[in-house]
Amino acid sequence: MSLEQLLASVAPGSPDDTLARQVNFDQLPAHVAIIMDGNGRWARGRGRPASFGHRAGVRAIKRALEACEDLGVHTLSIYAFSTENWARPRAEVRALMRLFHETMQREIDEMHRRGVRIVVSGRRDELSPKMRERIEEAIGRTARNTNGVLNVCLNYGGRAEIVDAVRTLVRDSVAPDQIDEAAIASRLYSPDLPDPDLIIRTAGERRVSNFLLWQSAYSEMFVTETLWPDFDVDDLKAAIADYGSRQRRFGGRPEPELKAVDGSRRS
Repeated sequence: MSLEQLLASVAPGSPDDTLARQVNFDQLPAHVAIIMDGNGRWARGRGRPASFGHRAGVRAIKRALEACEDLGVHTLSIYAFSTENWARPRAEVRALMRLFHETMQREIDEMHRRGVRIVVSGRRDELSPKMRERIEEAIGRTARNTNGVLNVCLNYGGRAEIVDAVRTLVRDSVAPDQIDEAAIASRLYSPDLPDPDLIIRTAGERRVSNFLLWQSAYSEMFVTETLWPDFDVDDLKAAIADYGSRQRRFGGRPEPELKAVDGSRRS
């Protein structure tokens, strides 16, 4: 979507219009990753169990994916369930797994129709046979889609991913002097995906929580106080607008700074 198309879709002078004008379409993130936090707090605030918040969180995922498609963000990664989440109450874990299974079954037709490729990153061998079957079906059915990518990080941990990559290096009998960043990166769960440009965390928490540790080395971070079930298009636009205002350096210096330093040396 271009800026003109986006502005045409909102009322002139509205908050959406103001927000849309802040989006830098020359510097859109190709890959946005989201740490979806706040489902439990959202549910407790309404006197409901955590499962109520998780179901509301699924609706927020759909909104975020649709907004990414509209804005031109090609890849969306979501932190659905971490390797540490098994420590949650057993009833909550069961409800979450049931919700994941139902959602994949219910949404796969629409995802496929919209041309979205589904990727699942994490230790899938630790999931139930039924869940693995549903995952394989979703991945296989959408494998040739090119309109966008939804990367579901399920039973995922950044440290676990690096450990598993190292184990694969050992199994592949890679010589120590042949191990470099490329060798490790090619053995991550989803090596074909680009590193995330922008990582969003909801609910005001300011930590990465073991999410995409290798891939996020130079990702921009954006924290919003919004609880995940309330996260909507405006929240995504705000994050992308903030991202567009930044100057990414990747450890170097931007051109204007280099010229200024060079000029001061000559004078």
